[in-house]
Amino acid sequence: MVIYTVTAYTGKGLLAGTTSRISIQLRGAEAESEEQSLNHIQGLWQASERAFKIHCKASLGELIAVKLYSKPFMGLLYNQWFCDKISVNTPEGDKVLFPCYCWLDCNEMLVLRPAKASLVFQDTNPISQRQRMRQLEEQQKLFRWCVYTEGTPQVIDCDNPLALPAEVRFSFTKEAEFYSGAGKQLAALKLTGLANCRKSWESISQLEGIICENGVKTIEYTQKHWDEDEFFGYQFLNGLNPMMVQRCSNLPENFPVTEDMVKNSLRGSSLQQEMKKGNIFLSDYKMLDGLVGNVVSGRQQYLTAPLVLLYCNPHSMMLPIAIQLRQKPSKDNPIFLPTDSKADWKLAKIFVRNAEFAVHEVDFHLLRTHLLAEVFTVATLRNLPSPHPLYKLLFPHIRYTLQINVMARNQLISEDGAITKYAGVGGESLVKLMKRATAALTYSALCLPNNISERGLETVPHYYYRDDGIKLWDIINKFVAAFLSHYYQHDADVKKDTELQCWISEIFTNGFLGRDSSGTPSSFQTVKELIKFVTMVIFTASAQHAAVNNGQFDFGGWMPNYPTALRKPPPKEKGQTTEDTILETLPDVSTTVNGMAVLTLLSQDSADHYPLGHFPENLYDEEVPCKLIEDFQKDLRELSDLIEKRNKKLELPYTYLNPKNVDNSVAI
Repeated sequence: MVIYTVTAYTGKGLLAGTTSRISIQLRGAEAESEEQSLNHIQGLWQASERAFKIHCKASLGELIAVKLYSKPFMGLLYNQWFCDKISVNTPEGDKVLFPCYCWLDCNEMLVLRPAKASLVFQDTNPISQRQRMRQLEEQQKLFRWCVYTEGTPQVIDCDNPLALPAEVRFSFTKEAEFYSGAGKQLAALKLTGLANCRKSWESISQLEGIICENGVKTIEYTQKHWDEDEFFGYQFLNGLNPMMVQRCSNLPENFPVTEDMVKNSLRGSSLQQEMKKGNIFLSDYKMLDGLVGNVVSGRQQYLTAPLVLLYCNPHSMMLPIAIQLRQKPSKDNPIFLPTDSKADWKLAKIFVRNAEFAVHEVDFHLLRTHLLAEVFTVATLRNLPSPHPLYKLLFPHIRYTLQINVMARNQLISEDGAITKYAGVGGESLVKLMKRATAALTYSALCLPNNISERGLETVPHYYYRDDGIKLWDIINKFVAAFLSHYYQHDADVKKDTELQCWISEIFTNGFLGRDSSGTPSSFQTVKELIKFVTMVIFTASAQHAAVNNGQFDFGGWMPNYPTALRKPPPKEKGQTTEDTILETLPDVSTTVNGMAVLTLLSQDSADHYPLGHFPENLYDEEVPCKLIEDFQKDLRELSDLIEKRNKKLELPYTYLNPKNVDNSVAI
């Protein structure tokens, strides 16, 4: 008779403990134990560690799996159990860790694998190989691809977030937070009484009464400076969407800006001279061309596809110098200038900011972070078994992504969702824009160093998104390179890893729709290729999502700076706009406050927020990856200190890529 000592660790989160009957079975290379209960009478309580003895007639051999079962206590009482991990001390004196970190529901079974990472071609145990294959077969039944909309990345085949497998579901706390939704935010913002008011705002100053003095510097700064050219230009670099602006060396043919138009803005220089110096920039919203605005509260809304010309002046300020609101030049599509009337110029900028809402939320936020993160998540769960080193590396970065996306599809972009109800780009236009964005998406655009170079923004001053983002990219790349090089020591190791090749193949096919023009790899030939791609995956799910998500209320809570919808078409001539025209164009009261509530919800950290580099799951029992994680965390702390030191000198600090503010995954 031999004895195995099993220690079960229950999570610290709310309601992690259980009164359900939990049974365990050990599976070895030579035999398996009898099924045994871990809690005959006593429950498994929150944050507890409970040790148990399992008696076996003989050694089970190398431990390759632990099976956990949950059944109702006395056939009546049952609830979920959140198991952190199972640790097993063997008769041979070994200690084997089996990570779990997920919910076990009643009448459900979980199969846990050892923490030690292994590649498929290195696994010489035939029983372990069969277990590995069986795990993937089970995973592929659980996680199925589904076409959400033709021409866009595929998603998880699941309409109900509660139907997702246990390992990817939210904690109780996080689920409750999200389902409290925008209604709770309306109450918190003291806006409930305005939620159904379809009147126009009487004045811009009337809006000041609904912004809470919450001490957040950016929202207060936005409120004071939203209509100033300097802040308008600043947001192209460090606002919600720092991804649109690019250096302009030749004007587009459909943007006929003349030297005479901009001579006052350039103060003695010429447009051609400034373009040669690299001081002229363009933001082109052509992706919106031809899209019809949504109907909000029974009223037609309007979308435009502006072109914006900007000048980085000798004082290093990025300033708008010309705005054309539609793509095709004509007499009824004037080019607006800072020298026009104050009302004309203000309204032109408002239309640009509304176009910014559409492109930012659909392309740069929804598609390039949420949907791509979902693609990476599903491909990982379908193709990489839990012992795979890449699975272990990516697991913290796929936490909660499936559930947040399913809930977003149900509550934000569904027929009765918040975006459909309150955004000019909602409904059919959202789908069309997402298809256009998918067709234009490239791999290089997702790799920050390449993206910055392609847009010619290497030397633009005060571009904090670039400065912090490149440093963060390099830190992630250093960590990924050291981690993967430990397991893949030669290019040949990459080529013969069939699980890895299936992973990238599904990402290419189901995420990038098999488009060779995207530049996305469909297979890996070298360790270097793998390192770059995995760096992009982690950066996208963590840093990039933080950059385009976390400031939504900071910049959008003051509605005139980020209107979700506009009620009048763009002006066809100059000199006709008044302050009343602007108020009639801006969203009504209901659209404003409901939009604010959604942006507040999407901007807030959850109770179980895990910053980049913080790994609550103990997935490793090997020295090398544990040491690499320590080095990674040290590098992140040093970057955080640098950013905070710089921010003390800035009137408006840029905080979104401070590692302390970057979540490990797309989790909100």
